[in-house]
Amino acid sequence: EQSLSDRELLAVILRCGVQGSSSLTLADKILNLSKQTGYSGLLGLFHISMQELMKIHGIGKVKAIQLKCIGELSKRMATIAKYYMERLRHEEQELLYCMMLDGHNHLSGEQLLSRGTVNATLITPREVFVEAVKYRAVNLILVHNHPGGDPSPSQADLDVTERIYHCGELLGIHLLDHIIIGDHRYVSFREKGIFDEYT
Repeated sequence: EQSLSDRELLAVILRCGVQGSSSLTLADKILNLSKQTGYSGLLGLFHISMQELMKIHGIGKVKAIQLKCIGELSKRMATIAKYYMERLRHEEQELLYCMMLDGHNHLSGEQLLSRGTVNATLITPREVFVEAVKYRAVNLILVHNHPGGDPSPSQADLDVTERIYHCGELLGIHLLDHIIIGDHRYVSFREKGIFDEYT
């Protein structure tokens, strides 16, 4: 596995369970509650109230706030993914876009960086950050499609993203996420915990 499942990611965030149940058991309870909202996985957290979360034994106010923040982040990434899904659904080749955001995370520009397979030899951090500086971006989000329909990141996707992430940290321009669009599905590197492996 190259990334954590929703269950494992929640267990890491919860860190420790409560007497009689592990953090994975606690994660299962949260995801079951999430499923009842009609939204699967982490996105369902956005639709659960703080009060409902705190009814779960072992979830206090601090953990409930953390979980709500994850839900909010998932909702934003899902909104971005939906927007690009509509734009990229009929494309027969890979397109890599970079969204440039200001300090308040408002979109200040978007740039198509490449057409064709995304790999480390075609996309260099220099290309990304030349555009980012032009737009005076503080944060970036990369978005690209997999025409085959499977949004799972390839090794090339992982390599390119890690290089851009580290270069951005040195320059003070932060890569917030890399979203891969598939057939009515998407993968968010941030949601999957892939960025946690870079630190």
